[in-house]
Amino acid sequence: MNIADLRKSYEKAELSETASHADPLQQFDQWLQEAIRGEVPEPNAMTLATVGPDLRPSTRVVLIKGYDERGVVWYTNYQSRKGRELAGNPFAALQFHWVELERVVRIEGVVEKVSEQESDAYFHSRPLDSRIGAWASPQSEVIDSRAVLVANAAKYGAQFLLKPPRPPHWGGYRLKPDTWQFWQGRKSRLHDRLRYAAQPDGSWLRERLAP
Repeated sequence: MNIADLRKSYEKAELSETASHADPLQQFDQWLQEAIRGEVPEPNAMTLATVGPDLRPSTRVVLIKGYDERGVVWYTNYQSRKGRELAGNPFAALQFHWVELERVVRIEGVVEKVSEQESDAYFHSRPLDSRIGAWASPQSEVIDSRAVLVANAAKYGAQFLLKPPRPPHWGGYRLKPDTWQFWQGRKSRLHDRLRYAAQPDGSWLRERLAP
């Protein structure tokens, strides 16, 4: 089959200025909750895009762990590629793609680390294996084989038993949005696309973009 012949007609819903929220956070919350209720696979999965010092972009999938008026939060290894790139360039982009709902949300803004208290609280809420894994994996580094990870997990499991502390190189990031985009698939490729841009007074400018 020719991959160029793969097509789909988007006809599930619409997105209008009158039916959408004036605040993008409320619109995001509505769509995320609908994705959860609709049992979309991994509705909390989002693509994170960063840019390195060589100006090459890089993407990976991470899981959202919180959101409010301060921004969108996820947790990771600060020494990973994304951590190093955010240290050099704190601007990033996030994207949610809820295929079954024919919806995409794009978020752009500046990124900062969450407080140590927030990182500690989330870390200690994780399953024990995940807490040990944060110590065992030198994320983004070259390793000889999977045996390295298994050996590291055994070592730190024996060292910390049931109470591993949060590694100093592991914690949370918060992206503070200055731009949101909401995309709803529509028939004949005439999709609905609304952009929210932060204004100096704290309000949001909502505009329709051509698809």
